[in-house]
Amino acid sequence: MNNHQSPLAIYHQIQSALPDEPGVYRFLNHIGTVIYVGKAKSLKKRVASYFVSYPQQQQGKTRVMVSHIADIQFTVVESEQDALLLENTLIKQLQPRYNVLLKDDKTYPYICIKKEEFPRLILTRHFRRDGSEYLGPFPSMHQAAEILEFLKKSFPLRTCNLLLTPENIRKKKFRPCLEYHIGNCKAPCAALQSEADYLHIISQLRHILKGNVAGVLRELQQEMTKAATDLDFEKAQYLKEKANLLGNYQSKSTVVNPTLHNIDVFGVAADDKYFIVNYLRIANGSIIQTKALELVPQLEESPESLLLIAMQELRLQSNSHSEEILVPFEVEFPEKNTKVNVPKLGDKKKLLDLAVRNALYYKQQKWLKQGEKNYAQRSFDTLNQLKKDLRLTEIPLHIECFDNSNFQGSYPVASMVCFKEGKPAKSEYRHFNIKTVTGIDDFASMSEIVWRRYRRLLDEEKPLPQLVIIDGGKGQLQAAMQSIEQLELNGKFAIVGIAKRLEEIYVPKDSVPLYIDKKSPSLKLLQQIRNEAHRFAITFHRQQRSKGTLQSQLLEIPGIGEAKAEKLWQHFKSLKKIKAADAVALRAVVDAKSAQAVLAYFSATKT
Repeated sequence: MNNHQSPLAIYHQIQSALPDEPGVYRFLNHIGTVIYVGKAKSLKKRVASYFVSYPQQQQGKTRVMVSHIADIQFTVVESEQDALLLENTLIKQLQPRYNVLLKDDKTYPYICIKKEEFPRLILTRHFRRDGSEYLGPFPSMHQAAEILEFLKKSFPLRTCNLLLTPENIRKKKFRPCLEYHIGNCKAPCAALQSEADYLHIISQLRHILKGNVAGVLRELQQEMTKAATDLDFEKAQYLKEKANLLGNYQSKSTVVNPTLHNIDVFGVAADDKYFIVNYLRIANGSIIQTKALELVPQLEESPESLLLIAMQELRLQSNSHSEEILVPFEVEFPEKNTKVNVPKLGDKKKLLDLAVRNALYYKQQKWLKQGEKNYAQRSFDTLNQLKKDLRLTEIPLHIECFDNSNFQGSYPVASMVCFKEGKPAKSEYRHFNIKTVTGIDDFASMSEIVWRRYRRLLDEEKPLPQLVIIDGGKGQLQAAMQSIEQLELNGKFAIVGIAKRLEEIYVPKDSVPLYIDKKSPSLKLLQQIRNEAHRFAITFHRQQRSKGTLQSQLLEIPGIGEAKAEKLWQHFKSLKKIKAADAVALRAVVDAKSAQAVLAYFSATKT
């Protein structure tokens, strides 16, 4: 921190790193004490609001508070709900001078799926370890009640407290009540609804409350299509109304599972100079603490050893004894009673991704505060310029680009390359063999590969890019958008097409292209990414053609079928190497008889 700089100068240093995302910001004074904690739907806009009118139009207390700012820190979360919960926790912990002090011990409400036959949904402020599933917490009882009312309106469930055991239902102890007759319940008590159907509804509600609305919408769409095909238009209309209600509902929270209790999460952002670790402490499904630590490697220490140092230091600072730790890669942690996991899916993976994002933002702040013009800084400047040129809402740290390649319709293939923080992330590159398209149809091929890529990311719950580039003009972009719309990913990331002839940039639903200054580093980055995708596709296409030519010649050899030809290709990679191979090398791949046939065939073709 630099107490010689004005608050405006400090803000200008990091303003381009502030994301247009929900989160919590903290203002610190010159001795490092947090003087204010605030929440924001958009960190960029909210933090800017303190400085746009400073000091002329601010009230006395706000002006005084801003005048004491010597540093600005922030933590990105997934929703306003998470921001409110984290803000509340930090204010209680830190007691900042300029915040209204929160000293109550109020607990937040949950929506509970009771552990019972035909589970009920109820509102409660009390989290008990009784086997029931608690979803939340929610910022207010009013909001939780509205959500529960919406769910009950959209999905009929029982509200009674009858003991619906299989025996009681079989003996017909209960009769349908008024809730059944007015359509609020399907009367499982009277065996008018099966347990499997009821539990399927509960499963849908669980997905909705965890923010996984797209899957439920797809299921409803399929049911609606089937009902219309069966001429059951009343059911189709009912399903359409339910889908419309669900489409208007937004519930996207980082953690909506309070069984994630007492967990430490460590995300890493590292390069040749920086090793940044972001720490999130989780209790009862909420982030209750967040810190970042910077390590400076001295003796070429391994990432594992640096992360271990950071983990021990941050846990010591926070007095944490959590028995579960989430990390991005394996480390040998010395505490025997502590479980260290590298999550791949689900809520824990989302938490780890969030910690990594916050580490990246912290690293950007370091670049900007120190005013370095090294490669990392230039990359960040370029990405920031790209954000402005393409009118994006956030800096595109994760970019993916698609390209097709074919030769007169033969061996159609495609590629996807990935750039992270302005640099190629080659481990993320992907090849595609076109499966559903015959002949030359670049538009259909593009639609296929975009659908396959993001269907897989959604299924594996992996993070989406911030920017997708399509190599081609309006037609290619429209083809890609068909898949984006089918996957209901509109608005989840930016997508553009880049045409080679005049380097025109097309955006969806706009026939007029953008033109970026030919000298702009952002255009050069787009060209670099596009050219890399083209190179990667061409290389794969040549491999496939070579493989096809080789296999077709190998199939002419008596006794060599497709399976053996494939084995020989995988091992030798070229016809020249197969011709040069001796009997020993060939027998290492195929049986002795086949090896002899190959030797005899190429021996005959030489004479």
